[in-house]
Amino acid sequence: IYVGEDMVIHFTRGQGQEVGTGTVVDILLQSSTLNPRNGLCPNCTYEDNSHGVVSSCLDCFLAGGSLYRFEYSVTPAFFLAKARGGTCTCADSDPFDIVIHRATHLLNSGFGCYDIFKNNCEDFAIYCKTGLITVDDRSIGQSGQAISFLAAAFSSPWRLATRNAFTVTAAAIGSIGVYCASRYAADVGRRRDVMKISVEDLTAKLAASSI
Repeated sequence: IYVGEDMVIHFTRGQGQEVGTGTVVDILLQSSTLNPRNGLCPNCTYEDNSHGVVSSCLDCFLAGGSLYRFEYSVTPAFFLAKARGGTCTCADSDPFDIVIHRATHLLNSGFGCYDIFKNNCEDFAIYCKTGLITVDDRSIGQSGQAISFLAAAFSSPWRLATRNAFTVTAAAIGSIGVYCASRYAADVGRRRDVMKISVEDLTAKLAASSI
């Protein structure tokens, strides 16, 4: 969440929160870890209580990468046209002052334990922007990247090992259709297992669950 003066508040893997999985998922986990390029940056804050929410300058946040803007309030057609997950949502963003209030409150209180599929950096940003959060602990979080990962797994192209071009084409179209439909149905702006909750109530709930 950009908060002005070239600073962002974001959710990382706090110390001791997550261990390596020994799989390709570790690549995704590594992308959610703050890695200052030249030691500790004087402009950034570093978590000392393992809750993982930190304030970083844009340079350290990007670490040489590119900056992309996540889009809110997109139409269904626009959403489905985006082949890559984690770039937009149909959900509406709240006013800037409310978004900043949520982010700064969580900077001091934390956002729970990091989980690549249920509670990651994108879940944090989407909550700060919309106030929406999943109410079913058994379901996947709001992250479009995590949802796309699972949607791709369930629409696996292994079925393409068929005998003729017609069935290969039909199977490919079917896989793409399943992938797109799964992403759209699981978008935070479309789901029924999400609710709007104040940041104060959220942190109280997180504190109670950690006791």
